[in-house]
Formats: sequence, C-alpha cells, structure tokens
Amino acid sequence: MTNIPKTMRGIWLLGHGGFDKLELKIDIPTPTPRDGEVLIRVKAAGINNTDINTRIGWYSKSEGNSDDASWAGDAIHFPRIQGIDVCGDIVDVGKNVNHSRVGERVLVEPCLREAAGRPLESPWFLGSECDGGFAEYVVVPSRHAYKTSSPLSASELASFPCSYSTAENMLTRADVKAGEVVLVTGASGGVGSAALQLIQARGAKAIAVTSPIKVNELINLGASQSVPRNYSLVSSLGENSVEVVVDLVGGDSWPELLQLLKPGGRYVVSGAVAGPIVALDLRTLYLKDLTFLGCTVLESRVFHNLVSYIETGRIKPLVSRIFPLDKIVEAQKEFLEKKHIGKIVLSVCNHPRN
Repeated sequence: MTNIPKTMRGIWLLGHGGFDKLELKIDIPTPTPRDGEVLIRVKAAGINNTDINTRIGWYSKSEGNSDDASWAGDAIHFPRIQGIDVCGDIVDVGKNVNHSRVGERVLVEPCLREAAGRPLESPWFLGSECDGGFAEYVVVPSRHAYKTSSPLSASELASFPCSYSTAENMLTRADVKAGEVVLVTGASGGVGSAALQLIQARGAKAIAVTSPIKVNELINLGASQSVPRNYSLVSSLGENSVEVVVDLVGGDSWPELLQLLKPGGRYVVSGAVAGPIVALDLRTLYLKDLTFLGCTVLESRVFHNLVSYIETGRIKPLVSRIFPLDKIVEAQKEFLEKKHIGKIVLSVCNHPRN
C-alpha cells in the first residue's frame, strides 16, 4: 500500500507506575503486517480499567515484582502501546490475507488466539502481550478484525469491544436464560452498563448496584431495579433472590453476594475494583451448590455475537466523553473519578466519522 507513513503518533507506556510513564511519541515505527495479519489505521480507542491496572502493575500477585504483571501472568515488554478497544480501517494486509479486505471498517476482538499466522499457546490481549490501539496504526491477525457496516461513529464503535465482549462472555459462561434475575455490581461502568443491555436482550431481569445519582440512567439502559452502593444487598433484596451474580467489584462486602444467590446459582467475575481479596465461607459454596466462574478469555462465539447485536441495533453505545489521543492523562484521570456512565474514548486519527 502507498501513503502509509514510516512513523506514527502514539502513546508509549514506559514502565509500571504513575501517569509519568505515559509518553506521547511522534516517531514510533509504523508496524508492518506479517503473515495472516492486517494493518489498521486506528480511528478511536476506548479507555478501560485494564489500561490503569496494567500501568500500575495491579495484575501482579507478587508484591514488589512485576514479572507477572500482564493479563497472561508474564512480564510486560516495554515500551508498550496500550489500548484494547480498537475501531479503524484496514489499510494493508500481510501474506495469506485477501487484498479485498483493504478499506474495510473493523472492530478488533481484544482476545487474540494467533500471531503471525500461528496459534498461540495462551491468548494475547491488545495492549498487554502485544501493542494496541493508542497509536495511529496497529497490526492484528486478520481473523480478529471484524468487518462492520454499522452507521455508528468510530468513537461509538470503540466503546464496544472490551467491555461488551467481557459482559457477553460472562453471560455466556453463566448461561443466563430468559426470566432469570441477574445482579450486576459496578453497573455504571463500561462492563456493567454493557451487561444491563445484554441481560435485557436475553429476556432476563437485571438488578443494578450503583450510586443513587446514576439510578435513572441505568433504569433507562435496561435495569429493572437498583440498589444503592454501600447498602446491604441482603436487606434490600433478601436471601436466595437471584439466579446469577455478575461481579466486577469484589471487596469487603463480597460475602453478601453469595447470600443473594439461590441454591444452584452461578457467580461470575471479571473484575475486582473494590479489592481482589475476599472472605469465602466454603460451607456457603458447597451447601448451596453454587458455581463459580472466572472470565477473561472469550468464548469463540462471543465476539461474533456482539458484532451481530451491534449490526441489528439490539445494543447501543454509551459514550460519556471523547478526548484526543494526546489528552490520555486527562482521560484516565476522569475515568478514575468514576462519575461517568459508560465509556470514555480517545479519538486517535481525525476523521469526520469520529
């Protein structure tokens, strides 16, 4: 392809630490697609908890040691370009990829199962094990770049990949059925607000745990009921009142979540923003015949289903604010304030559809 610059703008993560570890660069070598890969000109990329967690080394279970600070439990190789949510256009292809893909508008599945045309022993995640979308260009395996003809803007589309696929994966793994009652913690965040829509799309009933000022917006989004954060869930809803708990929070109040579950209920988790260490009474687990599900790697059908939901309008984007790429620190600071509902997105390459 012509007109692809040799260098690009992007944000380098230089190491684990504070905001000073994020550096805007204007001379990063533009990647070249290898066998089975496509080169994408990034239009927009969403901000996620994982960006902050990766930067500060939160995923490491070894205090003072960052050798296991990636999603896969390995060391991060720096500098790294973060950004797990990617929407853009294919501008070049590698070997064994049909050239007709050039020009396609795509969403990128964040969980990668191959690299350079070869299967991976364990999945990689954009912005963790490999470079992501906080730059003008990114390469990904062709199979993980999903064409979309949606009329939504690039920024709206970039709000979907990580949060909505995480939520859909949780509901898929927990086998949520029509008519069931599902409690969602952290319901105003990207994954939580996505889960509310996806639960409603399945014909199930969603109960949102959120701050009082966000209740009306979440009811409009699909929640049938809400419980204020820091209220007693058992006092508000009663024991044995839900079939499924979708937990994104963890923290000290975690044992109440198991009290809420009916016998045979399912607890599914993909986040721990209030704290990863919780107290478990094993008697509750086995006497109630509960099922625990941890979710990171996407089921094979999840992203395909998500793109279908977008194309048919069954789910809608929820973009709180858009920042330019060079304002990534301001964007992450606003993200950390947790006053927003939905997603904060970075506009990467200027384009009318952004």
